[in-house]
Amino acid sequence: MKWNDIRISAIGGTICSIWASISLGDILQTVLTAALGTLVSFATSRMIGRWNNRRRK
Repeated sequence: MKWNDIRISAIGGTICSIWASISLGDILQTVLTAALGTLVSFATSRMIGRWNNRRRK
């Protein structure tokens, strides 16, 4: 076996073992948590921006 074949085999085995341990529910929970975090971050930055604009006037 060549070094490249061993590397590809190791990567393939790693991906297969990770794929087997992740469920659809985990992926959906991650997506929803990321979306909620994005919305909260956006709303917070907008509120801070408005608060800073009011203080400057």
